[in-house]
Amino acid sequence: MKLTILGCYSATPRTFNNPTSQLLEVKGHLFLVDCGEGTQVALRKSKVKFARVKHIFISHLHGDHFYGLIGLISTFRLLGREADLHIYGPKGIKEVTLLQLKLANSYTNYNLIFHELETNESTLLFNDETIEVYTIPLNHRVYTNGFLFKEKTGERKLNMDAVLQANIHQSYYQKIKSGADVTNEDGKIIRNAQVTLEAPTPKSYAFCSDTMYKPDIVPIIQNVTALYHESTFLDQHRHLCEKTKHSTAKQAATIAKQANAGQLILGHFSTRYTSMEFFKEEAQEVFDKTELADDFKVFEF
Repeated sequence: MKLTILGCYSATPRTFNNPTSQLLEVKGHLFLVDCGEGTQVALRKSKVKFARVKHIFISHLHGDHFYGLIGLISTFRLLGREADLHIYGPKGIKEVTLLQLKLANSYTNYNLIFHELETNESTLLFNDETIEVYTIPLNHRVYTNGFLFKEKTGERKLNMDAVLQANIHQSYYQKIKSGADVTNEDGKIIRNAQVTLEAPTPKSYAFCSDTMYKPDIVPIIQNVTALYHESTFLDQHRHLCEKTKHSTAKQAATIAKQANAGQLILGHFSTRYTSMEFFKEEAQEVFDKTELADDFKVFEF
């Protein structure tokens, strides 16, 4: 898994940082997660091939999380895109997007496929042979979801020394990787465990966009490899969380600790603070394995 932060600051963009957007590369997919203003410029700076983006996940309909979407859709059209584009987001995202395209007389020449959400239960959104994507219901001022990306268990690995010693014909290699026992060149049954190694442990990534402290998401993200959790405020401003429906760095760290996360990445920082290092310091009082997001920072899990 490779995560590129395209933007990670709250509300208003500034000349040197962007609102929320991320790019997750996993198992051949390139998933765009949220799409604040400036996202397509950030994609250009990151040298991303636009054609590879086929699935966009929008957490909620606040501007700093989706106002870049219509610009990106329009650019895809200008570039002659033909591949379908799937957009996952709250109910209403289809209406607001199509209205803008209608008034601009700029309907796309490719299929826009909307997957609108309104349930407050964790839901499977995407599923193929390599990965599953689920919603993470959050608590914000408007209907909001985070997203959990989970790799599926892959094929077993060939132990080539054991395979050669067992005298197995190479035509059986794929069958072995699928977990089957096979018959070798001497007619002897070779048990799969004798000639294979365990598949790599599947990785997972949880994106928790704008939300108050919500401990009931912990079972959904339990043992996640990496957790991105908003941390708009430092502890001195925790009294603002109830009004704004946001979290502190310590609250994000508490979620990471309860979920037994492998790593916590903090983001969505309020621009009222002069240094983001304060967020890391406060979070590490609760959860040591904490990192700070930053525009164009890359994490590999």
